[in-house]
Amino acid sequence: MHSHPPGLEDRVLRNRVTRRDALWLFGAAAGATLSGCATSPVTGQRIIVGMSEEQERAVDRQAAPHQFSQDLGAIQQDSVNRYVSDVGTRMHALTQRPTMPYSYRVLNANYVNAYTFPGGTMGVTRGIMTELQDESELAALLGHEMGHVNARHSAQRQGQAMVAQAAVIGLGVAAVASDNAGWAPIVMMGGQVGASALLSSYSRDNEREADALGQQYMAAAGYPASGMTRLHGMLVREEKSSPSLLQTMFSSHPMSSERVENARRLAETKYASSQAADPRRERFMDSTAPLRQLKPTIDACKQGESAMAARRAADAEGRFAAALKAAPNDYASNVLMAKCLAAQGKRPEAQRYADAARGIYPQEAQAHKLSGTLALQGKNPQAAFQALDQFDRLLPGDPGITFLKGVSLEGMGDRRRAAEHYSAFLKSGAQGDSAKFAYSRLQAFGVVR
Repeated sequence: MHSHPPGLEDRVLRNRVTRRDALWLFGAAAGATLSGCATSPVTGQRIIVGMSEEQERAVDRQAAPHQFSQDLGAIQQDSVNRYVSDVGTRMHALTQRPTMPYSYRVLNANYVNAYTFPGGTMGVTRGIMTELQDESELAALLGHEMGHVNARHSAQRQGQAMVAQAAVIGLGVAAVASDNAGWAPIVMMGGQVGASALLSSYSRDNEREADALGQQYMAAAGYPASGMTRLHGMLVREEKSSPSLLQTMFSSHPMSSERVENARRLAETKYASSQAADPRRERFMDSTAPLRQLKPTIDACKQGESAMAARRAADAEGRFAAALKAAPNDYASNVLMAKCLAAQGKRPEAQRYADAARGIYPQEAQAHKLSGTLALQGKNPQAAFQALDQFDRLLPGDPGITFLKGVSLEGMGDRRRAAEHYSAFLKSGAQGDSAKFAYSRLQAFGVVR
């Protein structure tokens, strides 16, 4: 583990936190947030799972809100979310586990992906929604995710997913403490984008089974099973033209020629009678029009995020500027521009975009967290505490926020409340640099000996 920068305690107390200090604190806080047999509902055979059905539901309740917020929350076009939920509800009633608590969100993330938690809580990024061409392709996408839920793939891979998620967060912490600390916001953003992939990284056998189940559900719901083959075709074309934009999709949902061929063969044989069904392109286009109007912004954001991943900050800034020119009030674009500017050391400008994002979408937590960390870096602990406290109200349960609130309170001179937050942070089971820092402050305050 990397120790904290020398003299950090004194600078926190005197409200003289440097940019490197703030990046270390943010990274340490992020790292601190981690601390049997059943019968397959699909095949009826015995399978080894790591969770009971109630635990599957509990994972959805506890983890999904945090992952969705990392993907910048549900889109603000409520009619689109209702439409996607309607399509999903029509299909999940036909699955082997119809009583699972299925739910559907289109998320503000620009990368191309869809994922599900083990209880049926699904996220579909706006980046993939604007690439679909009709409702049957959407049904294929949702049906595939339902396949994972019904075959209990996540339950079978629970242990591996937890290890993978810890590795991603650890990468962010290491980057903060390294000589490349100025790029920490980029690395952390990459961790957020990749977290959903690592949460549900499936095998090729899992993917094949989920495809087959998805085609079964969509055909039963009255869609042409060829929607799955068109979905695959779109993904393959996108991968060839912009491979970096599909790395997350393919890491969580590995594509193969065999998978494509299997879906085509089933559409033409087992589900041949479904081919005459209406793919419902007109209904899809009408229902998703509010989101598709943002496609120039979404595409510019994709390009900007690719540039950030390649550490071309100036290029990324230009892409995000183009995104904002097309849609000044787009929440995701404002958050990404703030992160891009912060990575370049342009804190005051970054703060303005983070605060603008808070005003655009006050119900979504990530902009509050970003604004708070920037305010802490800008030697404004009171503003930092207010923003971090708002994040905590919207999305409770993040120990890293408790830690940063303690740092902010200490910067405000409120040692009593700072000690309360440091103590609560340690009681959460936190370990590593941030825990050592919190403990050292409690020793300095005389709370522990």
